[in-house]
Amino acid sequence: MQTNLKKHQATQRVTFLSVVVNTLLGVAKILVGGMVGSAALVADGIHSFSDLVTDGFVITASHYGHQGPDHDHHYGHGRIETLATLFLGSVLIFVAGGIAWSSLERLFSTTEIPPPGVWAILLTALALLSKEWLFHVTRRVARRIGSKMLEANAWHHRSDVLSTGVVMVALVGSQFGATWIDTVAAVIVGLMVGKVGWDLLWESGRELIDTALPVATQEEMRQVAMSVSGVEGIHDLRTRQSAGHTMLDLHVVVSPRISVSEGHEIGNEVSRRLRNAFPALTDLTFHIDPEDDAGEGDPSRFPGLPLRPEVEAALAQRWAALDVWPAIRKMELHYLEGAVTVVICLDESSPFDSDAVIHHLEARARDIDWLAHVEVRRLAGAPSLPTTD
Repeated sequence: MQTNLKKHQATQRVTFLSVVVNTLLGVAKILVGGMVGSAALVADGIHSFSDLVTDGFVITASHYGHQGPDHDHHYGHGRIETLATLFLGSVLIFVAGGIAWSSLERLFSTTEIPPPGVWAILLTALALLSKEWLFHVTRRVARRIGSKMLEANAWHHRSDVLSTGVVMVALVGSQFGATWIDTVAAVIVGLMVGKVGWDLLWESGRELIDTALPVATQEEMRQVAMSVSGVEGIHDLRTRQSAGHTMLDLHVVVSPRISVSEGHEIGNEVSRRLRNAFPALTDLTFHIDPEDDAGEGDPSRFPGLPLRPEVEAALAQRWAALDVWPAIRKMELHYLEGAVTVVICLDESSPFDSDAVIHHLEARARDIDWLAHVEVRRLAGAPSLPTTD
């Protein structure tokens, strides 16, 4: 918990720094661009404000990731962020369309575009250096705390450096008479803003329809699970994502004759190794199978085998009259291959021959279609089954 708190605080600090820088740059670019008549600089200022959207997502994701699920949201609040991303991505695309349209109108108009002047060029150079510095600061923090989300935001800062470089070229060209370059650059920046909006729409849309992780990542997860001692197979491995988090369901095949607690602990070890190998994994559900039933669908949809009360009642009806019945300490039931194997546990000092007992018990229960076969084990220390009058 303390480690998560430190990661949350580090993410918040560096992202709020990004908010301050982007706000100052956005205001300065729009004001100076408006005064000198540079459409490219105004467009880049709007681009800087669009970066605040990404910063807001990082802050929101960090905030909700720091909170646990509540009684109304058992899987957390990640979908709220996904819905907000869809909305803001749509807004960015409309903004990009407006920038591109107004710039094209200006390109084909007869209005004379004045040169931007040295102050506009100096401001763009300052913006370029600021975003490059912000890229290095954010990436350094991301690698220190192991945050893929923050590292992605760092590379978004680097993409801003490229767009600002385009504006720099446009301003220099306009200063020396090629004023059309400013308008073309504004269109290019508008397209960049639109790409940010499209990326947000695409990724959030994939989350809403529960798109799985890449096949290569799923195979890595399978191999990690198979490396656990006692795991005989993995099937029905399913993944989905939400707000930068990964959810995983899988079936773990173990030996059919081990105890329930051993099988469960094998599943716990699978969970531990997967969580260590994939830090983004926040929710993992495993199902323990005594045999590989992959491809057979959900067995709960079909008629099932009788449970212990019905099994014991049916066997008592047929076996209670036999001499061996009072010597039976307990019964173990194994549900395998669509039938029930019954293991009879006798006292270790019981005089009954095991092979003969099996023969008599199976002969009396030949009419039971769900009974696979009977086995005998010798035990000590446990009370016998209650006798049936």
